[in-house]
This record gives sequence, C-alpha cells and structure tokens, in this order.
Amino acid sequence: MKIYLDGQLVDEADAKISVFDHGLLYGDGVFEGIRFYNGRVFKLEEHMDRLYDSAKVICLDIPMAKADLTQALLDTVRANEERDGYIRLVITRGVGDLGINPKLCPKGSIIIISAKIKMYSEEMYRDGLEIITCATRRTSQAAVPPAVKSLNYLNNIMAKIEAHQAGVPEALMLNEAGYIAECTADNFFMIKGGTLFTPPVSAGALRGITRGTIIDLAEEAGIPVKETELTRYDVFVADECFLTGTGAEMVGVVKVDSRVIADGQPGPITRMLLEKFRQLTRSTGTPIFGEENPAADVSADSPIRDQAEASHSHVEVVTAADR
Repeated sequence: MKIYLDGQLVDEADAKISVFDHGLLYGDGVFEGIRFYNGRVFKLEEHMDRLYDSAKVICLDIPMAKADLTQALLDTVRANEERDGYIRLVITRGVGDLGINPKLCPKGSIIIISAKIKMYSEEMYRDGLEIITCATRRTSQAAVPPAVKSLNYLNNIMAKIEAHQAGVPEALMLNEAGYIAECTADNFFMIKGGTLFTPPVSAGALRGITRGTIIDLAEEAGIPVKETELTRYDVFVADECFLTGTGAEMVGVVKVDSRVIADGQPGPITRMLLEKFRQLTRSTGTPIFGEENPAADVSADSPIRDQAEASHSHVEVVTAADR
C-alpha cells in the first residue's frame, strides 16, 4: 500500500510521523473520510470544501492549495490501483513541542490513505441494527463546533465503548438539553407519518455529506423533510429509523433501547432511499482514471456547489415547540 505523506508517496511501512506532531499529542487536526466507487470519487468537491472549512475554524493552515491537494488524493488512489474503497485525508497541526501552543507548529502535515473499509456486516445491512442511547453526551457547541471534523474523537470513542459494552454496534448520543444529536459515527434519521426527520446541526449533528445526499434523494422522491429536535420518545414510536455516514453509507435501525421499531424490519422508505443512494454512488463522482481535470471541480464558486446549496435551501427546520 502506498501512503501520501507530506509530498511523497511512500510504502505503508515507511509512513511515519514525529512523536512531536500535535495531531498525535493533542488530536490537533482535521480529517475527511471519502468513498470511491467504480473508479469515481463520490462527492469529492463537498468533502474538500468541508476539510478546508474545518481547518479554517480551528486556525489551521493547510500547506497545499485545494486543487493541488485534490490531485494528490487522486494520485494516491491511482498508485494503489483501486477502483472501490475509502480515502482518509488527514491534516495535522504538525511538529511542535510538548506544550499546546499551536504557534510553535510551523507547518501542518498531510496524510492520505487509500484502503478498504467495511463498517457493518451484510446481515446488518439486510436486517437492520439494534442500538442504544449512551450516557456520554455530545460535545457542546460551546466547546468544539460539531461541524468541525477534528482528530479529537474521544467523545465519540467513549460513546462507542458504551455501545460495545451493551453488545450493540452503535449508540445514540444526546446533547446537553437531552435531544438527539447523532450517533457515534453516523447521522440519525427517522420516519413518522411519511415525513423524514433528522436532528439539525444546531443539536450537535455533523453536517454529513451522506446526510445531505439522503435529504436530496428524499425530496426528489416527494418525501417531506424536517430538521427538528428529536427526543427518545420520538424514536421509540417512529415508523422507521436509519443511520447515514460515509463509511457506513446507509443502514436501517430496527431496535432502540430494547424497543422494536415498527415491525422490526428496515421499512419501505429506508429500503427505497438505500436503493437510490447506491445507484447514485455507483454512477457519479470525480473520475480517478479518466481524462477529466478534477482540480476544475473544487473552486468555491463551482456550479456543482451552488446546486448542492440550492437543493438544501427549502428543507424545513423547526423546533420542538413547532411540532
């Protein structure tokens, strides 16, 4: 396996960082997980935009222009000769000292890994997941904005430990007010009365790329979508539930805190959206091995980005009181 590390493609055994890198010492950095299917990188522009936005929020200068980093990513995938897989793009604060002062890290470090990933078994995708609500609360927006995909994932890891201790693969995380934020690594959706509900970003949810894709697909199918505060009660009486994420893609949830959701099987809307999502991911994206120039797709004023933003502009956002 070839790894991109600060300007060079190196063998996996030679991909090493300093013990003084602040990404290792303090979780100081940002990352993106990106999927590619059939020789095309899915939603590459959106992932690159979010990476640079995350870095800007934590005052981290990425030492490459967006177009150049995009090219490095594609070169890494090509070097590994894969047509289907997962890309982990990591930007650390870089080498500093044992103090936390970021000003002592003169240059960030870039790591690109292209590999395989499988979050859940085929049985889980077919039959759905059982999950719990964990005691660990989602990090407050007053601490670390949930829109930032930072390397500091201890909050999510503690929640994942609770899930494993309960013998289930995932856990719902509540925010400080007791409303559902998201799961340990995925966004959460539920369906009630033919309407698709998901927690708003303000509740502590990541602005997931897959989340946005599912919202678009639901609206195209004529399904009303509402971003709203959700309680455990809402989940227990839902008609359907499912999770979304780049790694997980989309997977149904059939039991939450020992309560069976509806008939205990992934519901018809879940199955329909999953089929549409799979068709989309397998047929669109930035070519890896083609003639097209990927750097042309990542500008801030790209029409693709404008279309994506416009498609989300009419999603209804309501509060618990409005329901």
